[in-house]
Amino acid sequence: MSRALQPDEELVELDAEAVRTWCARALDALGREREEIDAINVYPVADGDTGTNLYLTAEAALQAVEAVFAASAPDTAETVRAMAHGALLGARGNSGTILAQLLRGMAAVLAEGRDGDHLARALAEAASAARQAVAHPVEGTVLTVAAAAAAGCAGGGTLLEVATRAHDAARTALEATPGQLAVLGRAGVVDAGGRGLVAVLGALVETVGGGTPDPAGTAPGAVRVLGDVRAVPAGSPPACDGEAGPAYEVTYLLEAEGAAVDLLRARLDALGDSLVVVGGDGLWNVHVHVDDAGAAVEAGVEAGRPHRIRITHFGADAAAAQPSGRFAPSGPSGAGERARRAVVAVVPGEGLAGLCAEAGATTVRSRPGEPPADDELLEAIRRAHAREVVLLPNDTELRRTAAAAAERARAEGIRVALIPTRAAVQGIAALAVHEPDRRFDEDVVAMTAAAGATRYAELAVAERRSFTSAGVCQAGDVLGLIEGDVAVIGKDLAETARTVLDRMLSAGGELVTLVVADGTPPGLAPDLEGHVRRGYLAVDTTTYHAGAGAPPLLIGVE
Repeated sequence: MSRALQPDEELVELDAEAVRTWCARALDALGREREEIDAINVYPVADGDTGTNLYLTAEAALQAVEAVFAASAPDTAETVRAMAHGALLGARGNSGTILAQLLRGMAAVLAEGRDGDHLARALAEAASAARQAVAHPVEGTVLTVAAAAAAGCAGGGTLLEVATRAHDAARTALEATPGQLAVLGRAGVVDAGGRGLVAVLGALVETVGGGTPDPAGTAPGAVRVLGDVRAVPAGSPPACDGEAGPAYEVTYLLEAEGAAVDLLRARLDALGDSLVVVGGDGLWNVHVHVDDAGAAVEAGVEAGRPHRIRITHFGADAAAAQPSGRFAPSGPSGAGERARRAVVAVVPGEGLAGLCAEAGATTVRSRPGEPPADDELLEAIRRAHAREVVLLPNDTELRRTAAAAAERARAEGIRVALIPTRAAVQGIAALAVHEPDRRFDEDVVAMTAAAGATRYAELAVAERRSFTSAGVCQAGDVLGLIEGDVAVIGKDLAETARTVLDRMLSAGGELVTLVVADGTPPGLAPDLEGHVRRGYLAVDTTTYHAGAGAPPLLIGVE
């Protein structure tokens, strides 16, 4: 739904309905210009998707706004926060991530006031926030256009005056981008992200009563460069003679503390380029271009909890790494010629070892109080008899041991990728998407993404009275550990398991994996499966039997 103004009518304040209308019109504008924006996308990578990414990001923002209107009658503050949060969750690509941060910067100010002066301040805050989110800002990009828009409306005024001056300044800055960024000048185009921002600002002018501004550029199928019109076929980026960049685009949402994100920025900056990290208050959207996609995802796993992981191989079809399906047995390699690839997994329990072996993995048993040494892991890598090996330690405490074994195997000429799985259920998720026939790097990326998207929990019985993060436990108490920390202390295994499941599923989930050990009450798994079916209609449940030697219950949520 959008507000229809009368001729010569202009808004005095940007109320909730106006924000909703702006979101809808921005999406319409980006939809009209999507193909042309895609066609001029040459920076930072000529992958022809900037218009599409901006459109999808704006679509996520509008969906979030419509959701708050469906639930209540929101005020301006609620609406702009929903707009920014939706864009953050749905941001796609470099351009969409920056747009999300621009909207987040605006929301912080518009939540305080709705007039033209606040809009001018909001645009200034947006430009500043977006520039700070980019590791190495470059002039001639959407950042330059955003800064010009903010400068153009400095001093405030009415809503229409501020929006119009911002839009006009942004258009002027956009026309100048080919002279600021060599790759744009060589290709004969303006910056694609900047053009998208001009479309969004044009929708704002229309919303507050300024009519429909002319779109940036000229007629459909053409782009403007310093007053010159050069034909560009829609959907095909102009030729660019820049150097080849990293092979992969990696994006994910990350739940993490600010200090961990600062360390993540430094690590990702060393791995690749086009780094943009936006968000705050514990939720971030991470975007980077790298050659080692697995390392970029691993860095996110170490910083916090990454999810919605998307990995795209430039120059090829999108290879989004998403968990899909369960095991497809491939069989272990024989003792003759080396197999191309194998998986080595550390697992607790005979049943789980058998399950992983059926899926083609070479297994190493982990017994309570007896973690395998690096010699044992190295021997398993050798036993796998493959040129390429994926190593799944499935235990936080085994990370260094596994790294040592991997280094020793590499010295013997075996290509080893260590995926930092912290629990057996993460290993199960990784093994479920393993495809030996695809490229090694892509297989590792998919397995790493699947593991990283799986939260894990474990139920154990306390052996003695002790202090935990959830309080004091007594010997015999049932402990529910989520991501390695005691979160629940109970007396009954089933009741504690239900509480742990509810806590994990409160953050969302599509698939619950239950791994039940010998000695666990036989009705536990059916009870928990029924609990999930009754309370979480869209969530599937899979149960495996670990056999002897495993914790009573392992839980994974993907």
